[in-house]
Amino acid sequence: MAEIQSIHQITTLNEIVIDYCPEVCRHFPDSGEIHITYDEQRGARWRSPSRFLHGTFGAHIRCPSGNTSGLNYNMYLSSLEGDKNQDEIDFEFLGKDNTSVQTNLYTNGVGGREQIHPLGFHASEDFHDYVIRWGPDEIAWLIDGEIVRQEVRRAGEPWPEKPMFLYASVWDASEINGGDWTGKYAGTDAPYVCVYRDVRVPIGTLVREEEVAK
Repeated sequence: MAEIQSIHQITTLNEIVIDYCPEVCRHFPDSGEIHITYDEQRGARWRSPSRFLHGTFGAHIRCPSGNTSGLNYNMYLSSLEGDKNQDEIDFEFLGKDNTSVQTNLYTNGVGGREQIHPLGFHASEDFHDYVIRWGPDEIAWLIDGEIVRQEVRRAGEPWPEKPMFLYASVWDASEINGGDWTGKYAGTDAPYVCVYRDVRVPIGTLVREEEVAK
């Protein structure tokens, strides 16, 4: 039990890396907030500077308001965004409906385990706490302290085992599945701002990049 508890100790994420469009992604270390603005057909993505192997990751998130159809805003873990063999664990908001959230996980690039969870509130109206708890044998997704999904590893089943960054982004996903996934982009209430506050990452499970490369 002591080992499990240690991988779930957390600390505040005080530094981020912005992968693209830094002009619409702003980090405010004093307040602990990160803002991503989507406007004029562009968004942004930020991530933790380092990867972690297991642990608890979380943030208070206030989603964009207005007609957000077509947009995807999220918080997720990935071994490397864009790698076809990535491991990944997701919270994704689908802009056509801000009263629910999608969870998913990938192993070696294979997903297909999406689930939709009704929130019981509108995700743009206030901050709510979204947490991914990832262990060697269990993954749990929590919202405001309540588990909404739990996966337990079964013998012989593929499992996310690669060190992962914490990522977040806002982007136009309206071309996926002809708009069925997130809806078609409307843009009538742009600019859209997604705010992340009190971002947390694990203590003691950081993996150095030279170790990842082995």
